[in-house]
Amino acid sequence: MIETGSPDRTRPGLDADGAFLREGSTERVTAEFAPVVAGTVEAVRAVFGPDRLHSAYLYGSVPRGTAEPGRSDLDLLLALRQPPTTADRADLDALSAGLDARFPQVDGVGALLFDVERLLGEAERYDLGWFVACLCTPLLGPDLAERLPRYRPEDPLLARETNGDLAERLPGWRGRAAAGEDPRRLTRAAARQIVRTGLTLVMGRWRGWTSDLVRSAEVFGSYYPSHADQMLTAAAAARAGSADPAVLTLLLDRLGPWLAAEYARVHGVKGAPGVAGAA
Repeated sequence: MIETGSPDRTRPGLDADGAFLREGSTERVTAEFAPVVAGTVEAVRAVFGPDRLHSAYLYGSVPRGTAEPGRSDLDLLLALRQPPTTADRADLDALSAGLDARFPQVDGVGALLFDVERLLGEAERYDLGWFVACLCTPLLGPDLAERLPRYRPEDPLLARETNGDLAERLPGWRGRAAAGEDPRRLTRAAARQIVRTGLTLVMGRWRGWTSDLVRSAEVFGSYYPSHADQMLTAAAAARAGSADPAVLTLLLDRLGPWLAAEYARVHGVKGAPGVAGAA
């Protein structure tokens, strides 16, 4: 269970016992985004209802209080009582599109849909479980974090299972680029994942946590100075995207492949034999 104990000023993002502090709170939502959150609660209740929905969560810049009107997206996770169906996913797509069209404060809505059993299962204990317990803010329903353990950044399973699959993501991004996807949107998505992977690569040594992309790049760079400038470029693209082909080449053909290989060397690959819950 995640407890919101006193922060440890020497270890960012952690409490005095060295466990993750849950980031974000509905109390941190700024006045500009308060109507967005209220509208989200209303829409989720109306579309999914108590028979399908177990709980709903916000994550990202909105519950951290750092969202910028017109530039930040709205990130939402829904936990269903049963495994999501095609109809559930269609409803979520429509809900997301409706919120995006209704509120000019947000630049897109990213929504995740899982069932409770998967979120609490052993296979996701160090990935989605950690994500819900540490990075998601309860919005509706019972909080699943009450049924999950406390997490620590030095746990090697946490690093391996959160971002040990970067190599598997790269071909998908390259395929999207070849298909002509908006480069701004693609670089933003890829860069975010790469920067976060850079942080989780070193978080056990740093013994801290941050979701700030620039700070994440700086922390990474202090351990890998030869790649520091590349990661700072990725952090800039992660915030606003980039139409510069050189940035996409950096992410997909230079920094991304190197980071995937280094991650596998240091932490291993996600789902590798010997990991609890791995297939």
